[in-house]
Amino acid sequence: MRHHLLIIDPQNDFCDLPQSALPVSGANADLQRLAQLITRHGTQLDGITVTLDSHHRYDIAHPAFWRGPHGEQPLHTPISLADVDSGRWLPANPALLAEVRVYLQQSSLYVWPPHCLVGSWGHNIQQDLNQALQQWECQRLRVMQLLFKGLNPLTEHFSAFEADVPRADDPATCFDHQQLAALLAADRVLVGGEALSHCVASSVRSLLRHLGPDFARKLVLLEDCSSPVPGFEKQAEDFVAEIRQLGAHILPSTALFA
Repeated sequence: MRHHLLIIDPQNDFCDLPQSALPVSGANADLQRLAQLITRHGTQLDGITVTLDSHHRYDIAHPAFWRGPHGEQPLHTPISLADVDSGRWLPANPALLAEVRVYLQQSSLYVWPPHCLVGSWGHNIQQDLNQALQQWECQRLRVMQLLFKGLNPLTEHFSAFEADVPRADDPATCFDHQQLAALLAADRVLVGGEALSHCVASSVRSLLRHLGPDFARKLVLLEDCSSPVPGFEKQAEDFVAEIRQLGAHILPSTALFA
């Protein structure tokens, strides 16, 4: 049986560490358990895909993109089409107003603290997991697949496989079946990473939307290797119930190869 490990956004900025930009309670321990899984059972993992949330500071979901009536910038703030039309929040670049209005007609938007900025400590893979991944590459004489998401500043990108609003002028924001060859070839796709309520849920839902609900039967959600953003626990619970109903397995990492 071929096992493929899919790790969503296992980055420092999502860990519950003092210097993290967007800490998820329990994330550091989640990723340490993933590291232990790889170290103990690396020979049984035929492939590993790691997705990396990757942003510029100037990003539609970061404060610098927006301005209020007095020049203020939003933080931890939802922005709707009504907010833009009323002038409560406007793009700092007025030339983007029409494009922003079209975006908000298609998707909701939440402004987060700047996080996972390319080249920063926060963008890096959590250290214990990174060490285990490097050792796995040398042990198995193969490389992990790295998928970068979020580099286009004009669209949010929760899912690892497509932006919230895909852009016709940027293929990297669109679903690409060619990226999924290893997942499709696997008998079991093991899923962990951060955060369960957001990027993990969005990524899995993208897979099921494009590959069909039957794909859920090969999914194993590692319940001790993923945690929700604080305040979004209900969304995470709903996601787990949704994929369980479709046939996905929900297991602790310690039960996989017991």
